[in-house]
Amino acid sequence: MRKKIVAGNWKMNNDIAETEMFLVDLKKQVFPENIVIMIAPPFTSLNHAFNSLREHPVTVAGQNMHQSNEGAFTGEISAKMLKSIGANTVILGHSERRAYFMEDNATLAEKVNTALENEMTIIFCIGEELEDRKNGKHFELIKTQLTEGIFHVSDESWQNIIIAYEPVWAIGTGETASPEQAQEMHKFIRKTIAENYSKEIADKVSILYGGSVKPDNAAEIFEQTDVDGGLIGGASLKVESFMKIINAFKK
Repeated sequence: MRKKIVAGNWKMNNDIAETEMFLVDLKKQVFPENIVIMIAPPFTSLNHAFNSLREHPVTVAGQNMHQSNEGAFTGEISAKMLKSIGANTVILGHSERRAYFMEDNATLAEKVNTALENEMTIIFCIGEELEDRKNGKHFELIKTQLTEGIFHVSDESWQNIIIAYEPVWAIGTGETASPEQAQEMHKFIRKTIAENYSKEIADKVSILYGGSVKPDNAAEIFEQTDVDGGLIGGASLKVESFMKIINAFKK
């Protein structure tokens, strides 16, 4: 049975005061027992969120990390630093990191190695631009991102890996891949993992959809066979909308 996961990526939003307001409201909620819930606040709020949620079934994750364990990298955060403040999960390869900070597949492969060496869980993001889809190259691009970014890891490492498919053209645009488009790509991803590793590994990997998931479309996306949850952006910044998405899974 694959884990059902809803992870909220706050991006560069919410200072400490706003984080505290969110957490106070979040801790009043009743959480479904069969859903893994994660939030990824900015670095400045990570430790506060972790300490506040110690008694609650919510995982606190980092939004990014450097590929080196330490060094002269001003402004960067290491795996060891994340773990020291309670974040044992990290998002790697988000489309915004790829686009704005020029992170390529080779760099992400290094980050994957470092995260695994530090016994962290990885949410590894992949996704295509609108031009790639229009040109019919979306499957090829996704396969390349998987092959060059994460297919070098051992079979055992997959127990610490979650895949997040995020069509770039549907992030922050209000556009969303149809449930059928999401399922088609998630099925392809699972098939590609099976071809490079095994069907057993592929069947156990949770694959999340990320791309303008909202309370009014989450249920039809989550009911797709190969969609195991969502990596949520804007809709995770308010507890009400975040909880509606969490509760969108069919009982």
